[in-house]
Amino acid sequence: MPLPDTMFCAQQIHIPPELPDVLKQFTKAAIRTQPADVLQWSAGYFSALSRGDPLPVKDRIEMPVATQKIDTGLTQGLLKVLHKQCSHKQYVELADLQQKWKNLCLPMENFQALLQLDPCEDKIEWIKFLALGCSMLGGSLNSSMKHLCEILTADPEGGPARIPFETFSYVYRYLSKMDSDIPEVDTESYLANLKDTVDSRKNGMIGLSDFFVLNRKV
Repeated sequence: MPLPDTMFCAQQIHIPPELPDVLKQFTKAAIRTQPADVLQWSAGYFSALSRGDPLPVKDRIEMPVATQKIDTGLTQGLLKVLHKQCSHKQYVELADLQQKWKNLCLPMENFQALLQLDPCEDKIEWIKFLALGCSMLGGSLNSSMKHLCEILTADPEGGPARIPFETFSYVYRYLSKMDSDIPEVDTESYLANLKDTVDSRKNGMIGLSDFFVLNRKV
């Protein structure tokens, strides 16, 4: 005699009390981030959640800046997500960085293109990868630095976007060396003028208004 189908009543189904909040936060995160591949992004989201790692979630909805047929291009918001996930280490493993890139549904050809700008084997200094990402967003050195300041700053959105001058000058030199049209003497002269401005305030910080005052076309 075949066994009857198992029947469940409402009292037999246990729903973890934290489940509704987990799903609510997940839904809000998906709406803010607008992933191109929801399944891929969800795998990365719950994997990070289970480990207690920073989540692949944007602070807010943003319009894409990459000129692609579909919305899978790199944006400042996605770079900021990667910064939250990777900045706790000076160097990041390329395999781990590639997986985080993939979880954000970004094109792998763009990832490879960035690494070709400064080839490395197993790991890369995070601030350098971030700088390369900013250069992919910006059409010039100054616009790249603008993205960098807005990602790294602790100032509120729309504020002066201040970052330590030491960080600014390190990245500026790094990106300048990749452009053969920018003489090293010009780079050093530009940074020296900026440092005079920073030193006059004695706080060691530089904001967008500072370096755009001395803005030069590059």
